[in-house]
Amino acid sequence: MLRILHQIFKVGTITEPLVPSEAFEVVGAKLQNTIKQRFRGSLAIRLVDAGSCNGCELEIHAANNAYYDIERFGIHFTASPRFADMLLVTGPVSINMKKALEMTYNAMPTPKLVIAMGDCTINCGVFGQDNYAIAGKVEDIIPVDAVIAGCPPSPSDLIQGILATLTV
Repeated sequence: MLRILHQIFKVGTITEPLVPSEAFEVVGAKLQNTIKQRFRGSLAIRLVDAGSCNGCELEIHAANNAYYDIERFGIHFTASPRFADMLLVTGPVSINMKKALEMTYNAMPTPKLVIAMGDCTINCGVFGQDNYAIAGKVEDIIPVDAVIAGCPPSPSDLIQGILATLTV
C-alpha cells in the first residue's frame, strides 16, 4: 500500500490533454481499414483483468465513451473468448487468475492475438514480482504479441497499440 501511495505522490495528478481531432481521425481511419481487410469489418476483443488496480480498465472505458468511440472503427468487446479475435490483458497475473487466464487463452480460436496493457502486465508494476499473491508477468503465463506501456496508457495509446498489433 505504501508503494502505491509513493507512486501517486511521485507522479502527481495527470490530466490527459485532448488529442487533436484530425490526428485521432487519421489513426482511426487506418485502424478501420485494417480491421476491414483482416477481420471483415469487426474486431472482437475479450478483456481479462488479471489482477490490476483498475486504472487500465478506466482508460478502456474512456476509449468507449462519446469522445473516442472506438466502436465506430469496428472494435467491440465480447464476453466470450470463443468469439474473440484479440485478448486484452490488464494487471499482473495474480495466483487466483492464472488458471482463468490460461483457460481464456485456450478457449480462443486461432489465430490468437494477445495485447498486454499497462506497466503491470510488463513487469508487475507497483505490485512487484516478489509479492506473495502475484504469479508473474503476463508473458510468463501466455504468449504476448504486443505490449502497451503506461500506468495507465491513455485511450489514444490503446488505439495506436491495437493498430500497431494488427499491422505487424
